Amino acid sequence: MLKEKLLEDMKISMRDKNVIRKNVIQMVRAAILQVEKDKQIELNDDQILEIIAKESKKRKDALADYEKSGREDLIQAINQEIDILAEYLPKPLSKEEIEKIVEEIISSVGATSMKEMGIVMKEAKAKIGPAADGKTINEIVKEKLS
Repeated sequence: MLKEKLLEDMKISMRDKNVIRKNVIQMVRAAILQVEKDKQIELNDDQILEIIAKESKKRKDALADYEKSGREDLIQAINQEIDILAEYLPKPLSKEEIEKIVEEIISSVGATSMKEMGIVMKEAKAKIGPAADGKTINEIVKEKLS
């Protein structure tokens, strides 16, 4: 289970004195614990992957701001954090793979116009999960429905 792997990796990071890795894993574990306490549920691996993907997206969004300000020290640190989070996420799908899945969904729900975009997006996000970001899926769905 992913929670146990995170705990084990955190212990290894502490033993190896890898501060950045330890901090990233602690942050993910804290986010998981927060959701579990708020909703009073035990998260499964898919839900944990969603949290990790969300944390990764936060860092990618912040990276653009750091690049604008030219803060090389922060850019390097954020890139390390993104790489660490990527180790836990599934391999990202290629654009062609996403297009194929979106086309299957469009034909299965019978979508013909942009009016059905919400239905297609919901199905696509559920099927693809954290293997692709919502922005990419959105662009492909718009392209296919227009």
